[in-house]
Amino acid sequence: MRFSDALAGPGLGAIAEIKRRSPSLGDIRPAADPARIAREYAAAGAAAVSVLVDDRFGGSWEDLRAARASTSVPLLAKGFFSTQEHLRTAKEMGADGVLLLLRDLDDETTRTLMHVADDLGLDTLVEAHDAGELERAVSIGAPVIGVNARDLSTFEIDREAQLTLVARIPSDRIAVAESGIRTRAQGAAAELAGADAMLVGSTLMQAPDPAAKLVDLLRRPLVKVCGLTREEDVAVAADAGADLAGFVLAPESPRAAADVLPVPEELLPVAVWVGEAGTSSAPIDQVHERQAGRVRGRNGVLLRDGEQVARLLDLPWEEEDPTHWDQAAAERGRVVLAGRLAADNVAAAIRRVRPWAVDASSRLEVAPGIKDPAKVYAYVAAARG
Repeated sequence: MRFSDALAGPGLGAIAEIKRRSPSLGDIRPAADPARIAREYAAAGAAAVSVLVDDRFGGSWEDLRAARASTSVPLLAKGFFSTQEHLRTAKEMGADGVLLLLRDLDDETTRTLMHVADDLGLDTLVEAHDAGELERAVSIGAPVIGVNARDLSTFEIDREAQLTLVARIPSDRIAVAESGIRTRAQGAAAELAGADAMLVGSTLMQAPDPAAKLVDLLRRPLVKVCGLTREEDVAVAADAGADLAGFVLAPESPRAAADVLPVPEELLPVAVWVGEAGTSSAPIDQVHERQAGRVRGRNGVLLRDGEQVARLLDLPWEEEDPTHWDQAAAERGRVVLAGRLAADNVAAAIRRVRPWAVDASSRLEVAPGIKDPAKVYAYVAAARG
C-alpha cells in the first residue's frame, strides 16, 4: 500500500514515529531498536511509520533499512532533504514516502523533488508551519500536506494555530497534524478540524511502552460526559479517562451551566445548545433541534466553526425508543450516540452501533447537573471495555 493511500483510510490514522532524541528534549530513547518498534507500531494499528534518519535526532539511514526489514507498513523517511540524491537514498533504504520542509525549500526545488519522488514511486509529505507555507503547499499541488504545531526555531507548540491551518487544507488533499498530540482529546480536535492523520513522535517514544501508548491514542469510541456544571465533576471525568466534556448552555435545561469550565488537556470541551449555537470558549458546539413543549428536540449536530463534523443521535426528551440503537447503527458518517447510557448498557450500545463517540449525562447523576463519581468511573470503564 502506498503511503498516501494508508493515510486516506476511514477515521483518524496515525503516523507513528521512531526517534531517539530531539533538539527540544534531548535524549528520549537512545537505545531504541527501530526494527522492533516499527513492528510493534504496525501491530498497534499505525497507518504508517516515520523514521528519523538525521543524526541530530539520533537517527540514520540504517534505521530506515532495519524498519523496512521488520514490517510491511508504509515508511516515511524523515530528515532535512534537499537533493535528488537524498530521495534516491530514501528509496533504496525502503521508504514509501519522504518529508519535504517548505521552511528550507523554495517552490521550484519543492516541485522538482515532488516530481523526482513520483518517478521513484515515493509519496511526499509537504510540511508547513504557517499560513504562508500552507498557501505555498496548496499552490504547488502537494497531495499530502502536514501542519507542524512546533516552531522549529523556538520549539514552542501552538496547537490552536495548527488546527486553524489544518482546517484550511482543501478536502481533496490529505491533511496531517504533526506534533503536539499527547491525548485522545487532542487527536479528536485534529480530526474534527479536518486531519486525516496525526504524526506522533515524542509522546510515543517517551512512554514506557510506545506501542501501547499508540493503542491508547487510537482507541475508539471516544467517551463524553455531558451536563457538567462543577469543576470537581470535570476533574472526575478527566481522571476516569473521558475524552469529551459537555457543558449545557441552554438556560431552559435542568443541567444548564453558567459557562464552559476550564478543562485539562485530556478533555475536549463541547458547548451544548438548543436551536442554534451561541458564543463560548469551546472549540466544538453541539446543537440540538428545538421541539415545542420540550427542553430539546431528539437529535443534533456537532459543529466546528459552524461546519457540521458529526451527528448526535439521542432519545426523545424523557422518552424511550426501542429502535434507537438500530436507527443509529444505520447512520453513516461520524456518530455520537446518546440516550440514557450508563455502565450497564454502554458496552452493548457500542457493540450494536459502533459509534465514533458515546455520550452520557442524566444516568451519571445524583441530581441534575451533579455527577456521581462512582457512576462516572463505572461508565467510562465499561465504555473502554
